Amino acid sequence: MTPTSPPDPRRAQLRRLKLIALAMLVAMLAGFAVSHWHGERGIWAWVSAFCEAAAVGALADWFAVVALFRRPLGLPIPHTAIIPRSKDRIADSLALFVRDQFLEPQALLARLQVFDPASRLGSWLAEPARARMLADMARGWALQALDFLDEAAVRRSIQGFVIQQLRQWNAAATAGELLGLLTADNRHQRVLDEGLTRISEWLGNEKVKDRASTLIVGYIQREWPKLASTVNWVKPIDEIGDTLAERLAHAVLEELQQILAQPEHPLRRDYETWLSDYIQRLREDPALAEKVEQLKQQVIDHPAVQEYVQGLWARIHASLRADLASEDSALAGHLRRSLASVGEALQADPSLREALNQHLMDGAERLTTRLRSGVTEHIAQTVKSWDERHLVEQLELSVGRDLQFIRFNGTLVGGLIGVILHALTVWFHW
Repeated sequence: MTPTSPPDPRRAQLRRLKLIALAMLVAMLAGFAVSHWHGERGIWAWVSAFCEAAAVGALADWFAVVALFRRPLGLPIPHTAIIPRSKDRIADSLALFVRDQFLEPQALLARLQVFDPASRLGSWLAEPARARMLADMARGWALQALDFLDEAAVRRSIQGFVIQQLRQWNAAATAGELLGLLTADNRHQRVLDEGLTRISEWLGNEKVKDRASTLIVGYIQREWPKLASTVNWVKPIDEIGDTLAERLAHAVLEELQQILAQPEHPLRRDYETWLSDYIQRLREDPALAEKVEQLKQQVIDHPAVQEYVQGLWARIHASLRADLASEDSALAGHLRRSLASVGEALQADPSLREALNQHLMDGAERLTTRLRSGVTEHIAQTVKSWDERHLVEQLELSVGRDLQFIRFNGTLVGGLIGVILHALTVWFHW
């Protein structure tokens, strides 16, 4: 018992009971002496018989109780101090008892089968309050885990992992596969149609035409200033630019309409051939793959990309913390709904309960088989390593109270037997 530990109430109680048993023994010895002093006649004969037998019973039970824990009066009497001398045997017996009674696979599986853990788990999880309690506990654990993490180390790990994966990524092959998916079922032709339609709408816009006219006039005035001045006397060059822009837009729109209307237009075939060749080159041309790889490496090494990757954990951490700190956490809510769904499914689906019970029983059987020898050895070695005095003290505190009552009973029962024997003696002599 350490100085700071509170006193064990069992110790005082055991001491008090021992004193009572000793007082009873002293009283019986005193009664025996007094009865002999009075000559053992009349009532004193009965007192003598009672006290003599009671003293013998008290001494015999005292000897038996003490012999369990230590040598009576320190004498080397055989078969005493039973518990200290039998500590190793007790340790082995206790270990075997636990192994055979608690870790015997068939007995454990029978108890599990009767317990029906899947059904009980389903009923437990189906209660909204319990699902919420588990979700809140998980939310608290997750918040604590975020606090324990070394953010600098996590950032370095995430950055290293992402950059490593990006550097190992075959960008050319991926681009080839992606374009191959885009060209399946003539999707690339639909993309071309959409692009041509957008161009047609753009060319038909009056602002675009005005811009084209301005560019044409500016180009003529810059490249042929004299011709522009001469023509301007005949017809304003701005009108000529407007006319050219209108005709150019009209010509381009007509060509675009033909391309859109003709599935076998030459431009479509050229587009098809170019795209197919480019996809094939992405998959097989080492030179093109090397160029794509160089472009990928330049993108990876760009400071903005590096900074973005470094900030990933900060954004993830902030988002997680904000969600988990909220009473209406989306993650906790999802977990709560999932747990409730599992509970409802276990209640409604007998086959699911049976499968879960079977998994639990298989796992329990494997675990029990692995643990039997280890636990048995651990219990035996632990008990054997205990200090004998400490072991005796703890056992005596645990069962000493009942043993002292055995001494009480031995004193009283011994006295009654003495009276009965004295009565039989008087009867036979009468």
